[in-house]
Amino acid sequence: MIYVAILGFGVVGSGAAQVLADNAAVIEKNLGKKVAVKRILDLREFPDSPFGHLVTHDFNDILNDKEITVVAEMMGGSHPAYDFTKACLEAGKHVVTSNKEVVARFGDELLALAAQNGVRYLFEASVGGGIPVIRPMTNDLASNQIEQVDGILNGTTNYILTEMIGGASFDAALKQAQANGYAEANPAADVEGLDAARKIVILAALSFGTLLSPDKIHCEGITSLTLADVAVAKALGCSLKLIGHTERIGKKVLAMVSPRMVPLACPLSGISDVFNGILVDANMVGKVMFYGAGAGKLPTASAVVADIIDIVSHLGQADVRAPHFTAATDADYADFNAYTCRSCFSFANESGAAARIAAVFGAVNTVTVDGRIAFIADAMTEQEAAAKAAATGLTLAARIRVLD
Repeated sequence: MIYVAILGFGVVGSGAAQVLADNAAVIEKNLGKKVAVKRILDLREFPDSPFGHLVTHDFNDILNDKEITVVAEMMGGSHPAYDFTKACLEAGKHVVTSNKEVVARFGDELLALAAQNGVRYLFEASVGGGIPVIRPMTNDLASNQIEQVDGILNGTTNYILTEMIGGASFDAALKQAQANGYAEANPAADVEGLDAARKIVILAALSFGTLLSPDKIHCEGITSLTLADVAVAKALGCSLKLIGHTERIGKKVLAMVSPRMVPLACPLSGISDVFNGILVDANMVGKVMFYGAGAGKLPTASAVVADIIDIVSHLGQADVRAPHFTAATDADYADFNAYTCRSCFSFANESGAAARIAAVFGAVNTVTVDGRIAFIADAMTEQEAAAKAAATGLTLAARIRVLD
């Protein structure tokens, strides 16, 4: 019997216990070993849960239990999740997690600590919910040099944008997302792009080995988007998505989150509702797409339990392949102002607007929508885009980058 402890018995934690119990026979068949939950750490009591008798309020009950081999951390937030994870690794316990904040901020340290203590630290559920992406990037794409990663990484914002494409205002779509349980009462982490920022720095670290700080990358959310922006995107043959993007520029790494016009030919353009999609561009295999449920109790718990199974299947084996992250220095961050991409410019359709646009941008194909004149310009840097928009002398309604 392999014993597991769960830290945090919320949505994902209770889901992990359910997956281990409901699929116990399948897991035993696949592993040749039984896996069961022995302890659950939470501040609350759960008298109506079939796992309620396993709850403890004392972390030391788990830390000092020699029979517990794997600890599944699903507490959320940086502390005490980081502190408990560190203590477990130092005690020789393997740790799996869905906690993107801890991975994004301390992943380099915790991976190194796991290696020093002969255990593993896995975090498949930290990006993409139930979508298998971290393990394939670590193992199946190991023979490739990853060039770029783009992803719809937040189900809440994708649901809101899907509703807006259907005609709902941002406020109405957000209220519906909250009513459906997709958005918190305080939705800032989702709608301001902070959740996606944590996930894209994890994907950047997997791709390039450098763990950037989510606080130091360019991050825009969707709160400024309007139905006019949605209409412009449609007129230009695009859909509007919140995209996490990372690429290597020379020896530096760029990571960012922002709304994007996604051409309909791109597989990310058709991903709707709360689903996520991650598009990895590698130098040998080309573009690889990962798609599925990006959140939810059982999908995310499925990824947590997959990490537990991975660890159990390799118990006693030395030198199991693991990611290695190096904490970024200031020299590792690419200059965002020098980042180059195409952009959609939307200006107020004032008198003489077309002529002034042509004088600055040259010949472009414009569309007029809801009192705006809009077009997609050739690739240019952030600085050049700002300077050219100002040079028209027109009122800029929106500038939204295009995903290429």
